[in-house]
Amino acid sequence: MNDFDPAALECLAALADELGFERAAQRLSITQSAVSQRLRVLEGQVGQPLVVRSRPLRLTEAGKVLLRFARQLQAWRVDVARELGERVAPQSRLAIAVNADSLATWVLPALDELVQRGLREGYGLELVVDDQDFTHDGLREGAVLGCVTTVAEALQGCRVQPLGVMRYVAVVSPGFLASQLGGDALRGLHAGNFADMPFLVFNRKDDSQAQWISQAFGVRAPRLRERFVPSSEAYVTAAVMGWGVGVAPEIQVRRFVETGQLVVLRPDVGVDVALYWHQWQLQSRSALLDQIGQALADGARLALG
Repeated sequence: MNDFDPAALECLAALADELGFERAAQRLSITQSAVSQRLRVLEGQVGQPLVVRSRPLRLTEAGKVLLRFARQLQAWRVDVARELGERVAPQSRLAIAVNADSLATWVLPALDELVQRGLREGYGLELVVDDQDFTHDGLREGAVLGCVTTVAEALQGCRVQPLGVMRYVAVVSPGFLASQLGGDALRGLHAGNFADMPFLVFNRKDDSQAQWISQAFGVRAPRLRERFVPSSEAYVTAAVMGWGVGVAPEIQVRRFVETGQLVVLRPDVGVDVALYWHQWQLQSRSALLDQIGQALADGARLALG
């Protein structure tokens, strides 16, 4: 690994981020031919292709292995620059993956101090959003250096830290409750009518509604009338507007419940989702990645209890 050209690894990371040679060249302020040449040198060293030249460009399995190394090298550079008191290179950024609901609730306050410091020191933090059951894929493939996930077991070379439990509850607007559920928050939704009610769903990876139904009525793999709203904030807004039954984080809908804009169905039923922070282990006295992990752990403890 010590023989790999850092500039070539930087090109590989740029290609992974920008998904094309032209944009990667623009990001690195070099020509496309220089990007291609550096990539060819790297591919020659490993003896196999690292990217599939498609649109959009994608990495091969070997490319993903080297991308992990490139990401870690980027993080080490940031740490060394910070220890020496130097300003970090403008393109330097650390990518971490978080789930949309955590991003909409507790992640931004948890990271605010580090982001404000980054404005002064020059490094950037990139937040990659995916479902909490899938953020771990980005860590394994080298796309990110850390992730908030529901996966408890650490990858080799990584460490894991429990963050807490995010509880999901079912909510509806008062108007929906009155018109569709007979005004009864405890018994209005039941095993005989849930299949006829519209349920709000974040995306096709989201199964929190099915989990809630399973908890409430003991029905496995229920067939639901789905209305997709692929934004955590818009999802809650849709519930307030009466678009259907939403299953959302209790901490996100709490203020709407307190002001009467939403009503909790079956308060005794909830889906508890345990969250964990995973990160690659980097050997540095002032590892920024360690500080990110600690900030997330502190923020989750305050928000999730």
